[in-house]
Amino acid sequence: MPPDDRDVAAMVGALFTLLANVDRARRERKAATNLALLQVIASGGPIRPSDIAARQHVHQSLATRQIRELEDAGHVAVAADPKDGRSYLVTLTPAGVDELERLTKIGLHRFAMFVDDWETEQVRDLARLLEKLQASMTALSAREQALSASERRAARRSMPDRRLKES
Repeated sequence: MPPDDRDVAAMVGALFTLLANVDRARRERKAATNLALLQVIASGGPIRPSDIAARQHVHQSLATRQIRELEDAGHVAVAADPKDGRSYLVTLTPAGVDELERLTKIGLHRFAMFVDDWETEQVRDLARLLEKLQASMTALSAREQALSASERRAARRSMPDRRLKES
């Protein structure tokens, strides 16, 4: 039996609050910003600033400024993009890899403190459920992308009205 509207609303509220707190920490804490940026660069290989900005959901000028700061710190290297002379590619330097590892350890330690009074199984359950949620979101997105625009509109119109029911 699928969850009822109140359960879904409670889950969404908790997720949005958590995501807002993570986003605020990323904006307010330089280390969190650097960690997120280094992770994007590490996962993308040589990557353009425009792609970094898109993955970070920030304006390209902000990504460019952050890249420049990481370059000044010796954490990234920039080189001309051979496919586009107007752009450049960003890669991690060995010092950047070290900084990524250092900041990752700090972040993991912080999250360990958040769940310090949890049972191991609770942490594993949360990880499993978050992975399941991500897989469900990815699968739905893939199904929706496979539909034409008119099919997506028709599907939305035929969705049941899931307003919260009064108890």
